Amino acid sequence: MNSFKVFSIGKIIHHEDSVGVALDKQFAPALAGLEEYSHVQVVWWADQCDNAAHRATATIEKPYTNGPNTLGVFATHSPARPNPIAVSNVEIAHVDKDAGIVWLYYVDAFDGTPVLDLKPYMPSLDRVEHATVPKWCAHWPKSYEESASFDWEAEFNF
Repeated sequence: MNSFKVFSIGKIIHHEDSVGVALDKQFAPALAGLEEYSHVQVVWWADQCDNAAHRATATIEKPYTNGPNTLGVFATHSPARPNPIAVSNVEIAHVDKDAGIVWLYYVDAFDGTPVLDLKPYMPSLDRVEHATVPKWCAHWPKSYEESASFDWEAEFNF
């Protein structure tokens, strides 16, 4: 197995009613131009799942209410996986280049979660118009925007 050197560029911050990515000061200049995008892909390390048991997880038992009894970890968004790397596509509220903070409307990561990278969401590269999914989740929203009013809690068993 190969090993790689990966380091955090910042962390998720939750402040009152706001959430953001606070970059280490040395990376603040890397935000130049990001304010022109509406969405960003936040690549983060699921540090609360970084342990031997979670890294050894190959299958997940009934993670989705309507899904099969067992799914391979690569068929889920579970943070329990060989490398606890997660990606969240989120809407940008504001980019504060001086403070080195990308303010977001929402992100599904905890306060203090290490951030590995930011990538602008680009529809020409990141959007797939005719993607297919299993029948058990075909009723899920077809877009980020539709997801806000969807009852996600009814879909998960964790």
